[in-house]
Amino acid sequence: MNAILLSNRSEERVRKVYTTEHVARLSQLVEFHDRVYQKEDVLRDKEQFSQVRYIFSTWGMPEFEKEEIRAIFPKLEAVFYAAGSVQRFARPFLELGIRVFSAWAANGIPVAEYTFAQIILGMKGFYQSSRIFKEQGRKAAKECFAHYPGNYDSAVGLIGAGMIGKLVIDRLKTLKVKTMVFDPFLPDGKAAELGVEKTDLHTLFSSCQVVSNHLANNEQTRGMLKKEHFSAMLPYAVFLNTGRGAQVVEEDLIAVLKERKDLTAVLDVTFPEPPEEGNPFYTLPNVILTPHIAGSEGNEVRRMADFMLEEATSFLSKKHTRYEVTLEMLKTMA
Repeated sequence: MNAILLSNRSEERVRKVYTTEHVARLSQLVEFHDRVYQKEDVLRDKEQFSQVRYIFSTWGMPEFEKEEIRAIFPKLEAVFYAAGSVQRFARPFLELGIRVFSAWAANGIPVAEYTFAQIILGMKGFYQSSRIFKEQGRKAAKECFAHYPGNYDSAVGLIGAGMIGKLVIDRLKTLKVKTMVFDPFLPDGKAAELGVEKTDLHTLFSSCQVVSNHLANNEQTRGMLKKEHFSAMLPYAVFLNTGRGAQVVEEDLIAVLKERKDLTAVLDVTFPEPPEEGNPFYTLPNVILTPHIAGSEGNEVRRMADFMLEEATSFLSKKHTRYEVTLEMLKTMA
């Protein structure tokens, strides 16, 4: 065999991504053994994998040291990862010249869809008015609703204009809203091409009715969103986080949410995940918690395998590939 399925997740989980149809397509592309291997299998019988040229994986891709890769996969050419971020495992492969492809674009589609939906709901005052309706009645809910601008001639702020940010920008073009972006890596010309206004973080938070975080997760971005930003938010504004919880100084966010009952935080990610027992996120009425559901799930996970099979087909036929990850890209990718 010259290709394997490799993941430390359960076989059931992997088969939800790589379905019977995907396996059939893989078998036409490569010499493929229809089994899901885990790292312990690889370490137990290293000789068996000496001819492997291609690894197909998804969530649960094992981490390897460079020495392990050299010893176990001496002929490895490429890793096709049917999931999003490769930060956890990719560097040793890339440093050895092994090419890595990721379905980050496929995984970004449901995140962008989720974000767009939350932005629309946030601008309409859905979260606060629905809660107040239950607690205080329809009249109070309508009074609350009157404070929200709706989805016309309003401003939306995006923190980060990477793959997901750009997908959200495209969807926002269907509304008549002003899109403001904070992204130090976004060239002015590209911002103009996207039709967005580049700005600093403070201006973004103080000017936009909804602020949505899509920053890459790295040392430079951890703890980047602080009290000074949340305190500057417009009346009845919404902070949406589908990026990473570690980018938020959560004590600061909690303090502002306690003081500013008009604000709403919609948090699909926290740090840690889930929040520790007793965290005020569980009890604050202006916090909406979801259990990291923005990314691919259900039928959506099959799209990630579709992307990687298409990428593998292009790679093997020496055609242009679209979703290769490089060492340079790791500096700014999520």
